[in-house]
Amino acid sequence: MLIYKIFRAPEWAELQAKGETPGAPIDIADGYVHFSTAAQATETAAKHFADEDDLTLLALDAETLGDALRWEPSRGGALFPHLYRPLRLTEVLWHRPLPRVGGTHRFPPEMT
Repeated sequence: MLIYKIFRAPEWAELQAKGETPGAPIDIADGYVHFSTAAQATETAAKHFADEDDLTLLALDAETLGDALRWEPSRGGALFPHLYRPLRLTEVLWHRPLPRVGGTHRFPPEMT
């Protein structure tokens, strides 16, 4: 199963430069890297990135992340994937720009 992470440009640049990252400021504050499923990603973008441009969407295979990935209740009691270790660039299967068009983010077709 693929899971997704939305990064702002500086966060994506840090991951590319260093090869791993503890995540965005919210991830660091919470102690884990927040991810979304395909079904959760649009709401995540709308809730946390509504007015932001220059975003990158990362896709990872949940099965390859091992025991450090935990599914925990979050928004509305839904289970969200949380990674309790740094995210490694080598784990990213693909990345795509996440442009904002007409006030909403346009997700790539390969998410379906």
